[in-house]
Order: sequence, then C-alpha cells, then structure tokens
Amino acid sequence: MSGDYFALWSRSAVGGEAERFSAGDTIFAQGDPGDRMYIVRSGSVEVLVGGKVVEIVPTNGIFGEMALVDGGVRSATARAKDACELAPIDHKLFLLMVDEAPYFALNVMRVMANRLRRSES
Repeated sequence: MSGDYFALWSRSAVGGEAERFSAGDTIFAQGDPGDRMYIVRSGSVEVLVGGKVVEIVPTNGIFGEMALVDGGVRSATARAKDACELAPIDHKLFLLMVDEAPYFALNVMRVMANRLRRSES
C-alpha cells in the first residue's frame, strides 16, 4: 500500500528534479549528513549497514527518511542496485508535505515501523 501511495508523490512536481544513478553508485554513505530522502521512481536501491545489505528498496519505495525525521547522520549506506531514477525530498519540502498531506507522514511512519520490526526479528 505505501508503495502505491509514494508512486503518486514521485510522479508529481513535489519530487523536484530527478536524480539518476548507475548500478553500483553510492547515493549516500553511513555517517553522512542527511539532507534529503528519496522516492525510487525506477530501478532499485540497496540499503547497507556495516557493509551488509539489509534491504532492497524497489520502485515506488522510500529511503533516507530517518535523517530528515531525527536530524541525525545517515544510519546506513544507500547504493543503486541497478540504474535508478530518484525523486529527492529535502527537509523544507518534507516539512511542507507533512503539514499539507498528513497521509504522507503516516505512510513514512509505516515504512519506518516496518523496518524497525524487521530489524528486531
């Protein structure tokens, strides 16, 4: 359900200028400052913690949201699994979307909760 919801946002103007990465490109590294989150418009992204793949984010999925929520550094590395196009959402736009579209915030929280549950099992 969340993937379908984020697909709507990724195709709209709020996603800003698309960013493109080739397979194997690092999008951000664990410990980097977090200045944006992403919606995957096409392709897929690997999320790594300590060099180990912990998740593959498919088309219409999101990643990088934690740094926007808590203001901390990146807790993981994101790497393009294959060629991908991403819709970036910076902090200012994130706050606007949370304010103007509460269901956006709820869906981000659902994704974060699901990741937390998976990491605990």
